[in-house]
Amino acid sequence: MGATTNAARRRGGRAGRDQRGAAAVEFALVLPILLLLVFGIIAYGYMLSFRGSMSQAAAEGARAAAVHQAGSGGSAQESARAALNEALGVYGVSCTPTGALQRRGDTAGSCDVSAPTNCGSGSPQPQCVTVRLTYDYEDRPLIPLPFVGGVMPDEIEYAASARVS
Repeated sequence: MGATTNAARRRGGRAGRDQRGAAAVEFALVLPILLLLVFGIIAYGYMLSFRGSMSQAAAEGARAAAVHQAGSGGSAQESARAALNEALGVYGVSCTPTGALQRRGDTAGSCDVSAPTNCGSGSPQPQCVTVRLTYDYEDRPLIPLPFVGGVMPDEIEYAASARVS
C-alpha cells in the first residue's frame, strides 16, 4: 500500500509542476500584448493631451498678438510666439522666429502667425490675427512606440483667430 501512495504522490507532484510550467508559458505569450496595450493607452492619452495643448496654444498666441500694444516693444508676432512657447514648452515644443515648430532641436512642423488682416465688414474695418500650428506626429511622435502608429494621427493642425483690439 505504501508503494502505491508514493507513486501517486510523485505523479501528483509532477502534474503540479507541469501546470506551473504551462502557466508560465501562457504568461510569457500574453505579457507582450498586455504591455503593448497598456503603453499604447498611455501614448494615446499623451497625444490627446498634446492636441488639447496645441489648440489652447493657438488660441493664446492669437489673443497675445491681438492685444499687443504697438509701443510696448517687440512685435505682435513675437508676443504670439512667446505665448505659444509657454503653452507648448512642457512638451519640449517651441515656435522659432523662422516659423518652424521644433522639438528637441528638430523641425517637427510649422507655426505661422499672420499680420493683422481685414476680417469683416464695418467702419472702421476690423482686423484679425491668425495663428496656425501644424505638427507632424507621424515622423515626430511624443512617445515613439512600435505597432501603435496606425492609431495615431499623421498630423495635428490647429488654427485660431482673434480680432485686434
